Amino acid sequence: MMHDGAVRSEPEGDEITETTAGGPAVLSRRDVRHRRAVVPPMLRESAIVIVLALVLSLLVKTWLVQAFFIPSISMENTLVTGDRVIVNKLVPSHFSVNRGDVIVFEDPDHWLPPPVQVQRPPLLSALNSTLVFVGLLPNDGSNHLIKRVIGLPGDHVVCCNESKQLTVNGVALTEPYLFPGDSPSQQPFNITVPPGRVWVMGDHRSESGDSRLHDESSGGARGSVPESLITGRASALVWPVDHVTWLSNPSKTFARVPAATAR
Repeated sequence: MMHDGAVRSEPEGDEITETTAGGPAVLSRRDVRHRRAVVPPMLRESAIVIVLALVLSLLVKTWLVQAFFIPSISMENTLVTGDRVIVNKLVPSHFSVNRGDVIVFEDPDHWLPPPVQVQRPPLLSALNSTLVFVGLLPNDGSNHLIKRVIGLPGDHVVCCNESKQLTVNGVALTEPYLFPGDSPSQQPFNITVPPGRVWVMGDHRSESGDSRLHDESSGGARGSVPESLITGRASALVWPVDHVTWLSNPSKTFARVPAATAR
């Protein structure tokens, strides 16, 4: 058998032959590995960053803070419809609720009407629900309310004295946060807050369905809110930008109120 005498060398250990339109080309195995691996690591890193961000947001929302959307006028002018607030969820689990705090709480007993379902395409609805769940969108408050704490467990809250002021444990309140023109309450009441509960009222008293409306002359038993239903204290107004502010406690209003004699 005749041979042409040409010597054909085998590709070296770090080279392979790639066929192209212009003929065979020799590439190093390192180049090939790089071509195959350049996209997957970028995708993996992006996926890891996204997952970590979602997990972190979920942890923050679950244990630390959560955003809520204000859907009504009951807290005007402190909060108006469309505002977004940040709620500190360490209250009341790690920090006490104080008189004057603005709190978010779950509906105690059908205070809210049935929610109106917003019609969205299925994919958009699922995306919205997911973003709310992980804390990247504010909760629309469909099962939550936001009011101001007026009475703590054991407090004796009365409306009103001869000067048409609320009194707590016998001390009259000067309430600078009330909606302009509103009286402290158009509805008289005389209640003692039961243990483990708080008495709440909106700042826009004439437009707020709060503890007064739901008490039904029970002396505070039905209108007060269980502390176990408190989601947290609203600590900051964060949207819209021109409304941004801290929601500070009006401590001077309650500074002279003595502690409750019975809790």
